[in-house]
Amino acid sequence: MPTVEAVSVSPGHTFSKPGAPAITLVEGIGVAGDAHSGTTVKHRSRVARDPSQPNLRQVHLIHAELHDALVEQGFTVGAGAMGENITTRGVDLLALPAGTRLAIGADAVIEVTGLRNPCAQLDAFQPGLMAACLDRDDEGALVRKAGVMAIVVTGGTVTAGDAIRVLPPPGPHRRLEPV
Repeated sequence: MPTVEAVSVSPGHTFSKPGAPAITLVEGIGVAGDAHSGTTVKHRSRVARDPSQPNLRQVHLIHAELHDALVEQGFTVGAGAMGENITTRGVDLLALPAGTRLAIGADAVIEVTGLRNPCAQLDAFQPGLMAACLDRDDEGALVRKAGVMAIVVTGGTVTAGDAIRVLPPPGPHRRLEPV
């Protein structure tokens, strides 16, 4: 059963986010108290390009299975270390089509908008981590493994142990692209 393994939040633009007992998702805004919450972009490089862009990166999710694989490769990572707000287990986040909704816990619903594009900050955190978060599929296309981004459709409180229900959009489905 898909579940929330951990939740994290940071009021500053820090690479890692400290764990929290709970986070509050606010409809159309993001994670209450997080530096990336808001209706328009908050990611520094995106703000520099166009601060009026809609914020499609209100919530960052990473699958705990990625952490497991990275630990096996010798990296020291865990929940929140790579900047995610929600660490999941049992959901193949990277395979979800764009527009998939995730109902989390009793009330919260988020909509997956796209992939997180791994950046050089990963290597600043731990050398080699960026390359470890990239791969190639059988056709040679780049695979970005650093999680997905989402917007908040319905607010609510999210805690570790909460169930996640995957609600795919009606077809035809679109593959996730970086946002």
